Amino acid sequence: MTASITPLQAPPVGSYRIDPHRSQVTYSGRHMFGLGVVHATFTITSGELRVADPVTSSSVAVTVDAASFRSNSAKRDTDVRSASFLDVAAYPDVTFCSEAFRRAGDGFRLTGTVTAHGNAVPVELLIDQVTTETGGMRMHGRAEHLDRYAFGVTKARGMVGRYLDLELEVFAVPT
Repeated sequence: MTASITPLQAPPVGSYRIDPHRSQVTYSGRHMFGLGVVHATFTITSGELRVADPVTSSSVAVTVDAASFRSNSAKRDTDVRSASFLDVAAYPDVTFCSEAFRRAGDGFRLTGTVTAHGNAVPVELLIDQVTTETGGMRMHGRAEHLDRYAFGVTKARGMVGRYLDLELEVFAVPT
């Protein structure tokens, strides 16, 4: 017997505002020469989604508070927010602006640019879940193996892993 998977449906056409209280970015990356994994979160401060017909004309813009980095270690959080890593005093925001939206397998690929630590880097997000809920929609996506060196964050080589993964849980309401 062969199982079939239904492709992810595009969100309803319209303009949406991201609800920061019901959305977040989850971070994971290696540390201690690759022996451990750090899990942390960032807060989304604002964002807009414009879902178009055709869906390939859609766009997304999101702003994340760099100073909102939170893990299970207050010392690590302070270090990551310091000038040695994110330098949140000089670069308070991390932004994503989409450039292309296309169907990819059972989900969608959202290509765009992340600007962090003063550097703009091309990134591809996989959107693998879209659900309509009362009052809005929820989307789940991920970006894997982002190179922190590309963003100019190069301190503590070996102690802090070079690559990181992000997961996004976004709740958006119609505007």
